Amino acid sequence: MKRQKRDPSERAFYRGYLAATQNKALANCPYENGNLHQAWVNGWREGREDYWNGFGGSTMAQKLEIYSTVSSEVHHPNGWSST
Repeated sequence: MKRQKRDPSERAFYRGYLAATQNKALANCPYENGNLHQAWVNGWREGREDYWNGFGGSTMAQKLEIYSTVSSEVHHPNGWSST
């Protein structure tokens, strides 16, 4: 089963948040302007606020998991599956 592609603005927000948690500057935004730029900046601002508020790595990891684009596919041992 193919996974649906996520909204590009969600991916931009996630990447902006991730950049801020890695202490990268706002100038590192890969988008020139438009909706993707704004989504990246919004993610960066939220990530920077969390960073400044002293959120630990586990708290940021939980938020990143919410925003992440990682597949939700479950991997079972020994090759068996739930389907």
